[in-house]
Amino acid sequence: MHGLINRSIQCFTRDIYGPQVWSNVIVRAEFESDNFETMLSYTDESTFVLLDSLSAELRRNREEILEDLGTYLVSHKNVEALRRLLRFGGTTFQEFLHSLDDLHDRARLAVSDLELPHLELREHAPGKYSLNCSSNMQAFGPNFGHVMVGLLRAMADDYGSLVLLEHQGGQHGVETISIDVLESAFAEGRAFTLADRVS
Repeated sequence: MHGLINRSIQCFTRDIYGPQVWSNVIVRAEFESDNFETMLSYTDESTFVLLDSLSAELRRNREEILEDLGTYLVSHKNVEALRRLLRFGGTTFQEFLHSLDDLHDRARLAVSDLELPHLELREHAPGKYSLNCSSNMQAFGPNFGHVMVGLLRAMADDYGSLVLLEHQGGQHGVETISIDVLESAFAEGRAFTLADRVS
């Protein structure tokens, strides 16, 4: 597993729940170090143990935690870079949805050895979509789609769109998320410019 994944779980836990909870998770997991390096590789088993330990510490199921992780990755001030990468997908939420098919390749341009799930968007009617999420990230089991649910929910808020999302389960390594865009311009979205702010 790419170190960026474990590091994301570490930052999520510390930023949302605090350093004491992170320390407790490390003790539960029986890890020697409480710090994951972004550019190193770790076993899938280490990520599996990390998530199980976090689930036990918070007394929440893995699906809920992964959905919150997805929301964190695009809404927290400490991880603004991912939000920027995603916002380059389009000026509206629906344009962003259509850019998801290319997200895997765009992420590889940023981090060449990062292996993310392959995404396939299908449009069934105006505003009604399904997103297939194919992943070989065994440490997440059949749950990585829940990260995408949280990410999509946060991005809908970012664009100011009113959207219904539902994780519909998975089989044969493919999870499906239903996406119903009820109103594209429901509220004012967060400000975004293509250029970085110059201080």
